[in-house]
Order: sequence, then structure tokens, then C-alpha cells
Amino acid sequence: MTYCVAMRLDAGLVFLADSRTNAGVDHINTYRKMHVFEKPGERVLVLMSSGNLAITQAVVNTLRERLEARRGASLYRAKNMFEAAKHVGDCLREVHERDAAALQKFGMEFAAALILGGQIGGEEPRLFNIYAAGNFIEIQRETPYCQIGEAKYGKPIIDRVIAPSTSLDEAAKCALISMDSTIRSNLSVGLPLDLVLYERDSLSLGRQVQITQESPYYGAIRRQWGEHLRQGFAALPDIDWAAL
Repeated sequence: MTYCVAMRLDAGLVFLADSRTNAGVDHINTYRKMHVFEKPGERVLVLMSSGNLAITQAVVNTLRERLEARRGASLYRAKNMFEAAKHVGDCLREVHERDAAALQKFGMEFAAALILGGQIGGEEPRLFNIYAAGNFIEIQRETPYCQIGEAKYGKPIIDRVIAPSTSLDEAAKCALISMDSTIRSNLSVGLPLDLVLYERDSLSLGRQVQITQESPYYGAIRRQWGEHLRQGFAALPDIDWAAL
């Protein structure tokens, strides 16, 4: 399993992904689920993936092969982010055509979900949630984030905190708390984490870090968040049964 979250804000975009994969409790590995495609001054695109690792790696490898081709669709030749999302969906369908029937014979589902976000010069930063069938939706201002993977544990804090006007730093902090809530509740999600902040109209990769168990800031906010939750709970009034 995995957990990835992306946020589309007035100031830019925030992306966060874990890197744990597992095929049972005795087979846990680390693979990066965030992939960056960049032509500085022209475009920055970030792709995050969840689902069957063999499927999502095949999609990413197909996308990279298309970049090297002299003609045809690619993320570097897409005229806008909508066209880029269509290209990712097409590559996902190509992998489906090749592998889905064989997976079904072994009782395996064709499971994949992708988030694509970024900015191409001449348009706004945009964010897309791409499904296993290759179709997709664009994330709008009314709900300025999307999640894939083990989303339910980290969703409540995002719903309470994130608005389009939220700063990139505040959004990154919220994303990390959302990730921590997920890690505490699901052993199939874990460190290291990949975090990217993209500043609107910069057309170059901004802050990109990998967060490990040794990260002092991540350790501090994990500890303080837990303490504040316990303090907030203790400060709530006792149940007034007559008022229920």
C-alpha cells in the first residue's frame, strides 16, 4: 500500500509520497513513488503512483521512453497539462492492454492510481487524479487536494486546514501531519518520504527533500502533534449526559 497527497494552492503545488511497498508482512521494501519531469523555464511535472508496483513502474518507464523518442506524444511535447494527463492515461491503457489479461489469469487485479501535477508555460499550475482505466479528473479550487492509496487516515486534518489561500509551507506541514496520521494507523505506509514544493510560475523545481527517520523536523512535529492532541482531548469538557 502507499499514501500520496498533492495540493493545488494559489501559491503553487505541494506533493508528498511515502516509499513503502509490501507483499506481506515479511516482504517490505522501499521504492520511490514520486517522479519529476522538468525542463527548467518551460515546464515542471510531478507524477506520483500507487497500486501494483510492476504496473506503475511500467507506466513510468513507458513515459520515459516516450521522452527519448524523436516524434510522437510525450510529457515534454504536451502543449498543456490536460494533454500531459491524456498522455499518462494513454500509457496506462497501453500497459493495461499488455498485462491485464495475464494478471487476471493469476487472480490479480489491474490496480493503479496516479496523480499528475505541475505547470507548463502559458497556463496555470494544474493537478489531475488519473484512474486505472486511464481516465482522469482535474482538481478544482473548491476541493484543492487529492489523495491516492491509503487516504482515509490523513484526510480529516487536510479537510480542516487546507484552503486555496494556504501558504506552501503551511500546506507542507499539513501534508506531513496527514502522512504521520496514516503511518501511525497503517503499517503498509512508511518512511522515507519524498516532499516537493513547486512555486507558481517559477517553471523550475523548487524545494525537494527526502525525509528519513533521522529528520529532526519531522520527528519534532510528530511528537508535538501527538502531545497537542492529547492536551486538546484532556481539555474538552466531560460528557454532560443530560445535554446529549
